[in-house]
Amino acid sequence: MVSWIWAVIFPLSGLLLSLPARADVKARSCGEVRQAYGAKGFSLADIPYQEIAGEHLRICPQEYTCCTTEMEDKLSQQSKLEFENLVEETSHFVRTTFVSRHKKFDEFFRELLENAEKSLNDMFVRTYGMLYMQNSEVFQDLFTELKRYYTGGNVNLEEMLNDFWARLLERMFQLINPQYHFSEDYLECVSKYTDQLKPFGDVPRKLKIQVTRAFIAARTFVQGLTVGREVANRVSKVSPTPGCIRALMKMLYCPYCRGLPSVRPCNNYCLNVMKGCLANQADLDTEWNLFIDAMLLVAERLEGPFNIESVMDPIDVKISEAIMNMQENSMQVSAKVFQGCGQPKPAPALRSARSAPENFNTRFRPYNPEERPTTAAGTSLDRLVTDIKEKLKLSKKVWSALPYSICKDGSVTAGTSNEEECWNGHSKARYLPEIMNDGLTNQINNPEVDVDITRPDTFIRQQIMALRVMTNKLKNAYNGNDVNFQDASDESSGSGSGSGCMDDVCPTEFEFVTTEAPAVDSDRREVGSSATQLGHSLLSWSLLCLGLALQRLCR
Repeated sequence: MVSWIWAVIFPLSGLLLSLPARADVKARSCGEVRQAYGAKGFSLADIPYQEIAGEHLRICPQEYTCCTTEMEDKLSQQSKLEFENLVEETSHFVRTTFVSRHKKFDEFFRELLENAEKSLNDMFVRTYGMLYMQNSEVFQDLFTELKRYYTGGNVNLEEMLNDFWARLLERMFQLINPQYHFSEDYLECVSKYTDQLKPFGDVPRKLKIQVTRAFIAARTFVQGLTVGREVANRVSKVSPTPGCIRALMKMLYCPYCRGLPSVRPCNNYCLNVMKGCLANQADLDTEWNLFIDAMLLVAERLEGPFNIESVMDPIDVKISEAIMNMQENSMQVSAKVFQGCGQPKPAPALRSARSAPENFNTRFRPYNPEERPTTAAGTSLDRLVTDIKEKLKLSKKVWSALPYSICKDGSVTAGTSNEEECWNGHSKARYLPEIMNDGLTNQINNPEVDVDITRPDTFIRQQIMALRVMTNKLKNAYNGNDVNFQDASDESSGSGSGSGCMDDVCPTEFEFVTTEAPAVDSDRREVGSSATQLGHSLLSWSLLCLGLALQRLCR
């Protein structure tokens, strides 16, 4: 009897002892998971009330779980979306830096050109009156070409500036010699003497150096901001691979499936996942840093010798100075041109009675750099450059730093101070594997993400090439070179004035020195014509002085 009772009790006691481990509903409840899952906006119809067997799971550990197949699929997609948002949010600073500063610089440069053109027009109308207005297209074309260059037009700055001075010489040569008629061929001959005779003094040479270097630097810098903006916008929109998506799901939402929705991933675990998912982005870093360094170098040029603001603000004064140089040297210039191009035909009587403009004598007050006005958005180039330099320095190494920036977010990981109570991919415990280095090739042994290191992302490689090309342009701009015209001539650096004509066109014996009167032999016809021209010029200047006085009285 006793033996029978024990035979019954012992099996029952074994059953009773095992029941608590299997029948404790509270320990296996999915209530916390249901609450967290619903907070994500998902339907609670997908989620069980208590743990179920996990053989159906494809990513998370196949143990007792709160996840159905549908839940795992939805949470996998959710992890992908959250990752994409994290990358976009983390790169927000660098993207907004390039977007906002590009807008600022572009607005500033455009308004600077508009202001410079308006200032010159106002000054010359006030000073030269109808004389300027009748020839204003020469100056309008100058600013049109400068604007076209800045906006990306195929304009050779040196050739364009040479053409401007040649055209101005043609116009002024006719004005100071109204007693003659000049054909188109004769005026073309006159223009060939622009560099050799230096009728405008040293202004064209200096202005060409300043304008060329300043505009190359300004345009290239804005192009750099454009490239930086486009690269940052493109790279921040990631497309995770299937291997990355699996790793993200395992890191972010497998804790849900294990009934631990409040447990966040270990920091080092997060780093390995992000380094695997962002391996190609990290490879952008080297070229990006070189690009930022080149941008900073050009920014320094903009602050110093290539400051477009200090070139454009006083450009009206400089051109006026050149015109006055031409006036002062008019007799010598005319004599040398007549000597080289031949004696022109006399003009009809009515035209020869006209005089050259005495108001060329007008002098302007000295330009004061302290009076430099603020232009776009009430700022100056110096302030803009100082601001962008600070922002650019902060954007270095931004792509290799993405994993660290994401994983230090307290809403993503448990942080570095909680290494024992964090999700390590399998359970709530310390994460033991070592942290991988940056870049694609270093992910060959990444324990979390399956990365094919033999297939670099072609899209990222395209961005690397875009940065490389832009960096080369910036380096050229830093040295005063325009890469678009680098092979056009030896003067592409903008460091010299260049030659307006070849020796066979502009004979070397017509060397012009502004401080000396033209030396002409007594037995040549030009002596008489030059003397006549001198008399006409003196008369014309006197007549125009009277005309200018009457013109101002009528205003």
